[in-house]
Amino acid sequence: MKQLILTLLASFTIICCSKDDDTPSNPVDQLPPATQVGANKVGCLVNGEVFLPKGSNPLGPPLITCFYQYVNNTWNFSLGYSNNQQTNLRAINIASKGVELQQGQTYPLVLQSNNSCYASYGISTIPQYSTNNNNVGQLKITKLDHVNNIISGTFWFDAVNGNGVKVEIREGRFDMQYSP
Repeated sequence: MKQLILTLLASFTIICCSKDDDTPSNPVDQLPPATQVGANKVGCLVNGEVFLPKGSNPLGPPLITCFYQYVNNTWNFSLGYSNNQQTNLRAINIASKGVELQQGQTYPLVLQSNNSCYASYGISTIPQYSTNNNNVGQLKITKLDHVNNIISGTFWFDAVNGNGVKVEIREGRFDMQYSP
């Protein structure tokens, strides 16, 4: 009888276990670690929910793109990634035009223009959300290695669509090998 009770107890314990038990409940803990080795990882929270690159994108660019280039006498940076695991393709893009990025510096994410850093969030069937002079954010470069083409950092921003609806992007982090 004792063995039967122990066997039943062990069976219930195994049945109650789930591989999802290892997933952290705090959304921030589900983001990739903030590394600086060119791990090609990126993630953030969109209105408090984890947003990571997922799915395939057969009609467009790769799920994650990153470049930092000096073209026509100006520096240009772009980090973009998408997720199409839900009904709509969603994407985040952080970019700079005419700004030479420096390790250890923080840049405001504002209205898209020459000599600025800016950000956007898009959903395929809803208007684009973008930073502007009233809805801003920050991009911090924690590592910039021109020899190994590694750029790492953190970001956050608020963006609005044409109807004034705001989306909050928080706890963003990236560690990328960029295309020069």
